[in-house]
Amino acid sequence: MTKVLIATDKPFAPAAVNAIREVVEGAGYELALLESYTDKAELIAAVADVDGMIIRSDKATREVLEAAKNLKVIVRAGAGYDNIDLEACTEKGIVAMNTPGQNSNAVAELALGMMVFLARKGYNGKAGVELRGKNIGIHAYGNVGKHVANIAKGFGMTVYAFDPFVAKEAIEADGVKAVDTVEELYSTCHYVSLHIPANDKTKKSINYDLLNKMPEGGILVNTARKEVIDEEGMLKLMADRNDFAYISDIAPDCKDEFAAKYEGRFFFTPKKMGAQTAEANINAGIAGANQIVNLIEKGDETFRVNK
Repeated sequence: MTKVLIATDKPFAPAAVNAIREVVEGAGYELALLESYTDKAELIAAVADVDGMIIRSDKATREVLEAAKNLKVIVRAGAGYDNIDLEACTEKGIVAMNTPGQNSNAVAELALGMMVFLARKGYNGKAGVELRGKNIGIHAYGNVGKHVANIAKGFGMTVYAFDPFVAKEAIEADGVKAVDTVEELYSTCHYVSLHIPANDKTKKSINYDLLNKMPEGGILVNTARKEVIDEEGMLKLMADRNDFAYISDIAPDCKDEFAAKYEGRFFFTPKKMGAQTAEANINAGIAGANQIVNLIEKGDETFRVNK
């Protein structure tokens, strides 16, 4: 019998598991669940006999993929897929996919919630500031960026965006001000919400010189990837500008230095939290399950991300 595995090192919403089960078992397949595991060996053991696999932030390394002797398709329940070894997938004839757009609203709501949290001084009782009337810059105007723009407009913010891969006319059709350069975005906006992927061009691209262009009281919100931040430059900026603050749903490697020196000017969630809602779990889970079934039954490779 064809077997599909849900592997997640974080709790998965029970409703999402049930929704995936309905799709998978409805196709006549077996469903297995590996949840909240703490040792990579558990994942390696679990993949031994599966044909399809749904993961979240879990690392699908070459070692894991080589242990999955029957694996035909792996789906990342979310947009980013830098946690999958695409080269190893291609070598082994495994189709790797993502589920773009399914987590977008959850990530966008988190980004705005983080802005409110820091704007109100972490709810420590001291006077903060309002979002209304402030400029927000969206760095990468994809599915998440569009949701951030819509929510931010509801707060009464003026929305700017930079994305070299999206036509200026398309951005401005949404009532968003498109800027020509990333430097213009950062120098214009009190808040910047990061949504760029982590790749060879973007890693460490958010550096001291760029962040230092932000106006007084600038806040960077990162619900993307920690690798896009130049941590050395970020620490220098935190030291040089006591008005600047940083908040992210993934802690940097230098988190202990933040904790020692910059109390009240940062916050990091314990684990990646952008998609941690029941709705996002269900949406991405159902999409992933359907993609696995459609690939196995029909050869449908929509949303394939490896060559």
